[in-house]
Amino acid sequence: MISLAELQRRIDAGDLSPEAAVAQSLEATRTKDKTIGAFVCHADRLHVASAGPLRGIAVGIKDIMDTAEFPTEMGSPIYRGFRSRGDAAVVMLLKQSGASIVGKTTTTAFASVDPTPTLNPHNHGHTPGGSSSGSAAAVAAGMIPLALGTQTGGSVIRPASFCGVAAIKPSYRLLPTVGVKCYSWTLDTVGLFAAGVDDVARGLAAMTGRPELLLPPEIPTPRIGVVTQDFAGSSEASGGEALRIATKVAERAGASVRELNVPEIIAEAWRLHPMIQEFEAHQALAWEYRENYDAMAPLLRAKLDETRDMTPAAYDAAIAIAHRARQALETAFDEVDVLLTLSAPGAAPQGLASTGDARYNRLWTLMGVPCVNVPAYVAEGNLPVGVQVIARYGADAKVLAAARFVEQAIARQ
Repeated sequence: MISLAELQRRIDAGDLSPEAAVAQSLEATRTKDKTIGAFVCHADRLHVASAGPLRGIAVGIKDIMDTAEFPTEMGSPIYRGFRSRGDAAVVMLLKQSGASIVGKTTTTAFASVDPTPTLNPHNHGHTPGGSSSGSAAAVAAGMIPLALGTQTGGSVIRPASFCGVAAIKPSYRLLPTVGVKCYSWTLDTVGLFAAGVDDVARGLAAMTGRPELLLPPEIPTPRIGVVTQDFAGSSEASGGEALRIATKVAERAGASVRELNVPEIIAEAWRLHPMIQEFEAHQALAWEYRENYDAMAPLLRAKLDETRDMTPAAYDAAIAIAHRARQALETAFDEVDVLLTLSAPGAAPQGLASTGDARYNRLWTLMGVPCVNVPAYVAEGNLPVGVQVIARYGADAKVLAAARFVEQAIARQ
């Protein structure tokens, strides 16, 4: 993989020009994407900025985000060849930081559940996850140092786990979603993929203009609460092993580690996440569903068919419970600095018929809290499995530092 932090160090030292750094990513993309299929389209040449913290950094953009230079097709034939007049807000944040937009990465149709043809770089017979499949795979394959995705259920953290990369789903609305195709306005969150925790921290800090998100020289020792999410069902052996390893090495590195039981209202919110997601999807995708029904991706169309009778009253009740659950979760962070839990049930499923299960991600998306995937274990078949570190809402700097602590502890084992 390409380290964003290392590229920045070499560019700042004058050992590598921004143009040469971008050229390397373009060549890697041209060569490797013939096999992986992470991109819908990509540039052959790029304008490279001479200033900005992300100068020389080639970035892939999930194809539900508007880009003036590239089509935005949203994984659907309904939008084949569609071009927006301008860029999504997050794309402009990247450009203002000096980044070079290399192309559009694959997405499931409207960031839902119908798989893309993208392959997992670690094992081509397994899914890279979804819906941000292309972004995770492009970083994992060493094509680009940074990519954007979105998460409504588990579409940043889960593919990061399957592809063995670091990723952050920041606090809700830390990154704007203006110009990003909406699925659920209560849930949709823009996130970042990169090789390591330091890399995603640098990317997020540059985009937001928040230097406090950069990792401190000395990483503080966190108090960690382990949450097994029993309400979401049992994990596979590889998922359980990843969590066991991360827990053990963090404790060995000096962290205070304890199992934490969350209040029942939080489990109730987990059960209601799909209702909120699909009720809003019916409104966000109303034109596509009603005017282009036959062109809708089959799994998404079936999901919308099944949920078309949900009532506003049921939705309002679910929103109220989610609000209460967020308040309950906030009190849990009085006892610990961060939570440690599963990123996915286990390693990436075999085949491309499914993007995997988001059941260990969707609660934290609904809670709006920042989550970071840290690769923790490699299962049979060379398949990575990650764990996620979670902090209270707004504590993105804290979650990045704690994730770096866990990452370093795993590296030392």
